Amino acid sequence: MARHRASFGSVRRLPSGAWQARYTGPDLIRHKAPSTFQTKGDAEAWLALRRSEVLQGKWRPEPGAWHTVTFDDYAEKWLENRPLKRRTRDHYRSLLDSRILPAFGTVAVTGITSTAVRDWYARMGSNTPTTRAHAYGLLRAILATAVTDDLIPANPCHIRGAGSTTRAHKIKPASLAELATLVDAMPARFQAMTLIAAWCGLRFGELTELRRRDVDLSAGVLRIRRGVVRAAGEVIVGTPKTAAGIRDVAVPPHLLPAVEKHLIEHAAPGRDGLLFPATTGGHLAPSTLYRSFYAARAEAGRGDLRWHDLRHTGAGLAASTGATLAELMGRLGHSTAGAALRYQHAAAGRDHAIARALSALAEADAPGPLAP
Repeated sequence: MARHRASFGSVRRLPSGAWQARYTGPDLIRHKAPSTFQTKGDAEAWLALRRSEVLQGKWRPEPGAWHTVTFDDYAEKWLENRPLKRRTRDHYRSLLDSRILPAFGTVAVTGITSTAVRDWYARMGSNTPTTRAHAYGLLRAILATAVTDDLIPANPCHIRGAGSTTRAHKIKPASLAELATLVDAMPARFQAMTLIAAWCGLRFGELTELRRRDVDLSAGVLRIRRGVVRAAGEVIVGTPKTAAGIRDVAVPPHLLPAVEKHLIEHAAPGRDGLLFPATTGGHLAPSTLYRSFYAARAEAGRGDLRWHDLRHTGAGLAASTGATLAELMGRLGHSTAGAALRYQHAAAGRDHAIARALSALAEADAPGPLAP
C-alpha cells in the first residue's frame, strides 16, 4: 500500500485502488475517514477540512470513529490526563501492564463485554484479592470515563463487590499498657515518633516529613502540610494523601515534654530540619524504623501489631473521648466519613461506661434516692 504523509495526517492507497485518509486528532487518538476515496486529491481535501476544524476549534470525532479505538490506546490517554500522585500513577501503571492490558489491550473499547469482564475477573483467581480488586476498580473507572465520552452506552463492569476486599488483617489497637511498654522498648530517637503516631494518628509519610517549623509547642500543635512517599526507589515529597490531610493536629498535653526533649536531642538542626531524620541525614526509611519496632512490639507481647496500627490506636482513643464524626475526620485527615465511622463504632462499647458516668453525675447532685 502506498503511503503519503501530508502536513496534517496521511493518506495511503489500498490494494483496491481506493485512498484512505488518517490523522491524529486533538484527543491524541488516531482517526480515519469513515469511507475511502476514489482519488488522492479527495482524501487530501478531506484531511484539509479536518485540519480547518481543528484550527477553528470546531473539531469533533467522525461518527463511528470510536469503534477503532483499542483499549490500550484509550487507557494510555486516560492515565496521561489523570491528575494522580506519583505512587498512585505507578500503581495504576503496574495494574495495567500486569493485569488489564494482557486481556483487553488490543480489544476495541466497544468490544469489551460484561461476559469478557466476568471471565477475566474469574481467571485472576483469589490468591491476591487486593490486587484483583484494584485491577477491577481501575478497569471500571476507565470504562466509566468511556461512557462519559460516549464511546460506549454502558459500563460492562458490574460485578457486585468486585472492587472491594474484606480486610485480611483484623486490627487490634494497642492498649495503653502495651503502648507504654512499646515506647520504652524503642530507641530514644524513635520514642517521640511512636507516641505521636499512637496519640495523634499520623501516617508514616506525614511523620517522616515533619520539620521543626511544623511544630508549635506554645500552641501544642503539629502542622501537617506535606508527606513523603517512595516510588520506584525515589523519595517524593508532596501534599498529604488527600486534601483533608492538610490539617493542624493538637498534641495531647502529656506528650509535649517528650516532643520538646526530642527537638533538643534528636531532630535535625535548623528551621527546616527533619523531626525524625535518618542517621545519615534525609528521610527515615521504613525498614530502618521497622527493625526497632519489631523488637519493641515483641517486648510488648504484640507480635501482630503493625506500625500503621498505631494510627488506628490513636483514632480509637480519640473516638473514646466522645469526638464527633467531623472531629475525627479533621484529626485523622480523612476525606470521607467511612473510615472515621469505623472508629466511632469501635468506641460504642463504652456505652455502659457512659451510662455509669451519667448516673454518677445524677447521684452527685441528688441528696436522696433518684426516682425511676
